[in-house]
Amino acid sequence: MALVGKKFPNITVDAISEMGDNLRINVLEEATKNNKKVLLFWYPKDFTFVCPTELHAFQSALGEFEKRNTIVIGASCDTNEVHFAWLNTPKNNGGIEGVTYPLLADTTRNLSTALGILEADEVFNEETGDYLIEGSNVTYRATYLVDETGVIFHESVNHMPLGRNVNEYLRLIDAFTHVQTKGEVCPANWEEGKDAMKADRSSTAEYLASH
Repeated sequence: MALVGKKFPNITVDAISEMGDNLRINVLEEATKNNKKVLLFWYPKDFTFVCPTELHAFQSALGEFEKRNTIVIGASCDTNEVHFAWLNTPKNNGGIEGVTYPLLADTTRNLSTALGILEADEVFNEETGDYLIEGSNVTYRATYLVDETGVIFHESVNHMPLGRNVNEYLRLIDAFTHVQTKGEVCPANWEEGKDAMKADRSSTAEYLASH
């Protein structure tokens, strides 16, 4: 189910800060109360392989997101205690020491279930009469961009082996901010400083003729 154009789920989740402080974070409120955009990215598990490369990549770009009035939040279904252990593991040992944005600990899976991003199927066992979970029951690499009103303006989901391109999220935030401030629409491969268009046929024809 696509969530673009809808409010982000109003669900509060456990989280941890870089200093090990236990937090309660509601992504919808982070956006609306702070009047900021939010980038929320989910990864499958702490202490794995592609995941730390992504967490460090978002950390390296954190200043660029901050320039764009955007809060970055990471998330998985691991506990705060496991997050903190990983935060205290050096980068050269596969850890995420140096990451400063908060990490959600969706151990209840309330938010990831609402978003529909868990690798899990509920299967009925006729012999026992029980419902069983098949699959890893952890999240795919899902990413959400939320505007200042709490509405999702981008969502994407990668399968677990596929790392994300952080620069693409900066580009999408730039494009959406351009739409918000200029009232123009952004064509394919648009980047900050390039020509945008008015949302009408003549503007499209003019753009296509010159590109």
